[in-house]
Amino acid sequence: MLSANLIFTISLAYVALLFMVAFVGDRQARTGQSSWIQSPVVYTLSISVYCTSWTFYGAVGSAARSGLEFATIYLGPTLVFIGWWFLLRKLVRIGHVHRITSIADLISSRYGKSTSLAVLVTLIAVIGTTPYIALQLKAVTTSIQVIVSSDPGNLANPPSDDPASEIAFWIAAGMALFTIIFGTRTIDANERHHGVVAAIALEALVKLLALIAVGLFVVFALADGPADIFSREAAKVLQTEDMFDARWVALTFLSGVAIICLPRQFQVTVVENTGEDQLRMASWLFPLYLMLMSLFVLPIAIGGLSVLPEGANPDMFVLTVPMSVGQDLLVLLAFLGGFSSATSMVIVASIALSTMISNHIVMPVMLRTPWTSIERSGDVRRLLLVSRRISIGVILLLGYVYFRLSGKSDALAAIGLIAFAGVAQFLPPLLGGIYWKRATATGAKIGLATGFILWGYTLFLPSFEGDLLLSASTIEYGPLGIDLLRPQALFGLTGLDPLVHALFWSLSANVVLFVFCSLLVEPKPLERLQGTLFVDVFRTPAGDEHRFIRRSASAEDLFILAQRILGADEAQRLFREFAAGQGSDSDFPQPTDAFIAHLERRLAGSIGAASARAMVSQIASGETISLDELMKIADETAQLMEYSQEVEKKSIQLEATARELRRANQRLTLLDAQKDDFLSQVSHEVRTPMTSIRSFSEILLETRDLTSPQAQRFLSIIHEESLRLTRLLDEILDMNLMDRGEASWNLHELDASVPLSRAVETCRGLARSPGAGIHFLGPARAGGGGGSGRPPEGGRNRPARSSWPIRTACSRWSSTS
Repeated sequence: MLSANLIFTISLAYVALLFMVAFVGDRQARTGQSSWIQSPVVYTLSISVYCTSWTFYGAVGSAARSGLEFATIYLGPTLVFIGWWFLLRKLVRIGHVHRITSIADLISSRYGKSTSLAVLVTLIAVIGTTPYIALQLKAVTTSIQVIVSSDPGNLANPPSDDPASEIAFWIAAGMALFTIIFGTRTIDANERHHGVVAAIALEALVKLLALIAVGLFVVFALADGPADIFSREAAKVLQTEDMFDARWVALTFLSGVAIICLPRQFQVTVVENTGEDQLRMASWLFPLYLMLMSLFVLPIAIGGLSVLPEGANPDMFVLTVPMSVGQDLLVLLAFLGGFSSATSMVIVASIALSTMISNHIVMPVMLRTPWTSIERSGDVRRLLLVSRRISIGVILLLGYVYFRLSGKSDALAAIGLIAFAGVAQFLPPLLGGIYWKRATATGAKIGLATGFILWGYTLFLPSFEGDLLLSASTIEYGPLGIDLLRPQALFGLTGLDPLVHALFWSLSANVVLFVFCSLLVEPKPLERLQGTLFVDVFRTPAGDEHRFIRRSASAEDLFILAQRILGADEAQRLFREFAAGQGSDSDFPQPTDAFIAHLERRLAGSIGAASARAMVSQIASGETISLDELMKIADETAQLMEYSQEVEKKSIQLEATARELRRANQRLTLLDAQKDDFLSQVSHEVRTPMTSIRSFSEILLETRDLTSPQAQRFLSIIHEESLRLTRLLDEILDMNLMDRGEASWNLHELDASVPLSRAVETCRGLARSPGAGIHFLGPARAGGGGGSGRPPEGGRNRPARSSWPIRTACSRWSSTS
């Protein structure tokens, strides 16, 4: 069994390693040697902060309790990243163009840079993330307790005393210290935290290696391979009924939403992103990472159920399975994997939330005090840094308090899902803001507030099991015994899983009120402008907002404001660069609309869009938003839509033309084949009279003893065949006329004996050998004319052509005789 001193020593050494990696990453970033930190691989590994102790420990516990339900926490993010082109790419582009610092900054900036909306989003984010931080503290403290206090021979009964509170407190303090040192070096939140990202990437590799190592041990050391582990009796426990039900859909949806709306995920995916190439690689590499993280979840769950006694905590199977067979090194590696999962989440979440608190709560308060007026000088940066550091401590303290209050819950996954459902309230204003120009701040505020209240009433407060605000009787019977107001059966909706129930009511109310109020209230000019810039971000150049906002200010006042936020050196560099761009050698540029907009955007990268606008508005006067320019945008958009429709219409016409061309080509191919057949037939028809003419001409030339009647008869045949050849050529010309519709086919009654008699006469002339003779019986005697049917109709020369085989046979017989 590992001792407590060894665990603490290893933990401190590991934290020291993280400090060193973060320090090196920051130093290389400052010296311009951070190319490896900005690589797509490191970016993808930083996104794996999604895999917290919930996925490291809790996924196995969820599999042991509910079968394949654990897969939903991997499936949702996988679907989102596979479809990165449609949502994540747009979020990243908006983040770059508008220098977004957090999800609260994005939502408030979209809705007219609303300060009140930014405060609301920040409060929801803090309250919604608190359970998640508590989950990390619970996972780490429980894992330490299991390792140092449990007897490997009695893993079914872990210690029941409560030293975990003290352990959790010091763990929270250590995490706060690391975050303050490496997460609040500068107030420009838009500048990437390279050291933190490097440390998180290292932790991502550690937790992946640890989970795979435990999985390989279970499959190939405790069992004889995958077939053996899945054939065990414990595997039947995982085959739950009604698996793909409403809860499965809700969990998949929530996990997909979480990868976008969790403050820490928005931080690493959008704020820390340096280019869309990073996102392109992450679109397949991150799903691959999730697949590897989930690869051995089921084998470990089955192994734990097989080798551990009944009553063992499934959430700790990753630790207790190797502990049961005395694999101390593997236990230590698994502990570091869980520790990495927890610390990375807490660090990034604390950075994101502290930024939101300082920008959207502290700054608005400061702006309402005389100390921050433009007439006074002073460095606002230091106050903001202090506020962020204090915020980190407060955030972790709230997580610790939630940990103490919710200590009765044994399932890590349940705590995580509460946080997921809380931040899911950001989804309607987020999606509506980047895809719907008509969305308004009023709709976003009312929808968010209502959804948040319903989430708290139906899910968050009941998670305390009667220890906070709602008593146990209220949870069970409703306030004042009103059955319709029961938190987990609101308005009589019973029979649903508590999570599905809370998600249904909170998001439904959120969406309905968001849409209804947005349609009811006209957007303000700035909301309309921001809506256009966000929705059409791929068609609107960066920094193009100065076209629409007219305001004036002195360069000196703007410089005082800039150096209070950015610092004197950065402010001087900014002003000189813009002045040079204007073609001036002065230290101060002309305070044009373009420069004021550029300065506001730079300030937004430090204090958020809402606070930056408020501070610039203290200086700039006469602000107006050009309705003409907004109408131009509307006209341009309408023209683009009209052009798109025109292109679509032409595309349909091209497709129709292509189909006609294909049909014409098929017809031409058919006509070409028919032409070949026609030419073959024509050559056959022309050959018939030509052969007769040639044969009788040869007889006349070569036979000297012909009598005058014979010669006359042969000449008559030659003449008739020549006339028939002429008529045949005339008919070919007539066929061309009929094909063009300029002539019709003339039919005549036919007598088959006439062409047959002519053919016989021809053959008699050819049969000149001794003993040769041809006898023609005639239609009546041959039985050919005794029918009672109607005489056939056709062209006059057709029967003559049909007698050609007779003539050919006679000619060949004559020549051989």
